[in-house]
Amino acid sequence: MAHIAKRCNCRDERGKTLGKKCPLLTKRDHGGWWIRYEAPPDANGTRRRPWAGPYATKTLAQDALPHLLTEAESGRPVPDRKLKTGAYLRQWLGGKKSLKPSTRTSYAKHLELYLIPGIGHVPLGELREHHLDKLYEAMEQINRPIEGEPSETLRRLLNARARAKWSDDKNALHSPRPLGPTRIRRVHATLSSALSAAYRQKKIKHDPSKNVELPAARRRRPLLWTPERVARWQETGSRPGPVMVWTPSQVGAFLDFLEACEERLYPLYHLIATRGLRRAEACGIRWENIDLTSSTKTLSILEGEDDDEPGLKTDASWRVTTLDATNVKLLKAWRKEQTEEKLAAGEEWVDSGRIFTKPTGEQLDLDVISQRFDRALTRHATIRRRHAEEGWSIQRLARVHRVPEGAVTFALQAPLPPVRLHDLRHCAATLMLAGGVDMKVVSATLGHSQYWFTADTYTSVVPELAEAAAEAAVALIPRAAKSS
Repeated sequence: MAHIAKRCNCRDERGKTLGKKCPLLTKRDHGGWWIRYEAPPDANGTRRRPWAGPYATKTLAQDALPHLLTEAESGRPVPDRKLKTGAYLRQWLGGKKSLKPSTRTSYAKHLELYLIPGIGHVPLGELREHHLDKLYEAMEQINRPIEGEPSETLRRLLNARARAKWSDDKNALHSPRPLGPTRIRRVHATLSSALSAAYRQKKIKHDPSKNVELPAARRRRPLLWTPERVARWQETGSRPGPVMVWTPSQVGAFLDFLEACEERLYPLYHLIATRGLRRAEACGIRWENIDLTSSTKTLSILEGEDDDEPGLKTDASWRVTTLDATNVKLLKAWRKEQTEEKLAAGEEWVDSGRIFTKPTGEQLDLDVISQRFDRALTRHATIRRRHAEEGWSIQRLARVHRVPEGAVTFALQAPLPPVRLHDLRHCAATLMLAGGVDMKVVSATLGHSQYWFTADTYTSVVPELAEAAAEAAVALIPRAAKSS
């Protein structure tokens, strides 16, 4: 049984929808034509009579009716018009069983900060491209001056940010900078994944995420810390770009400083800087996946056994990397030190099986690794500043900063411009490229899924390395001084 009726969304004084009772429905351009028909009962056996529409004319609705009835009789799922987008997004995230905790947290932030406040009130079946356009337009207005009153969507987003509980999301919540195209694209990717699942499950008949034009996002290619850029940084304090890479000599200066400081995690940082491991990969590797005895020393970078373990970024990151003699020596010394820590911990030792652990054997916290790296760079810069500006002696600097005098000597030799811990991966690529390693081998060592990504990423670094090598070669040639 089915019937066709003209309806609209006008509301009375109490806010109740008028539907078929609206007096304006006599106008041709008011409201739309809807079909109500019998659908299969739900899982509880409850009768279902959904509405389908709106259609621009009654004729179009009549033409669509046979298709709807045939679809209903076939037993296929009938879209639930009462299901709101916000409720569906939470259901979708709850049903994702194989997500890593960090990925689940990222998705949850996208939902609670942007998607649900912006479009959560829209019925899932009625979600269209213009809803997404308004959402992304409002996201672009966050932390920007606006003329006039903010849109309703922007107000909902700002209220969601004010109520947010994530104190660690500095980029999203506490930075005064506007949201960039990259963040908008990540939020859209989360929505697109959810809507693709809804389309496959027949919850929607149209996926608007596939037809939205997104703001262009620039690739953040790494730049080399050339002497000119270092000098400019020392003068102004500004970085030439968000992703900066040390030269081989700068990597060596940093590793010398760490080793002289007797940094406990020096072997970990050395491995990242020379073999290009990601932070989570370095924390996730186990002793059982390393071979330090055969003629070819290898390290297998595999997925963790549990979902909450650090491990691979993607399946394509699985790889076996060859270890050089220096890393082998450091890892053997580290294993001996870990054995001593195990004896000292006694019954409190946690046998995690990982190579790099806390002194108690527990897995390392990823943020702590980054914080120790940042503190080392800050200590290096502070030592140089106090020596140059305040005239502190090497002995006083060593005493105040609680480092050996040799570490102070290394710090005073050359400045270390700022980089992030993740940039050590780029430094590893730089070292390999400077050593003449083929780009495809570099790509495999870093665990990139596509060779072109590696080549495209280091397009700006390779020529500068070649130029630096050429200048260094010429500088080694002794020449007679020329008179002016």
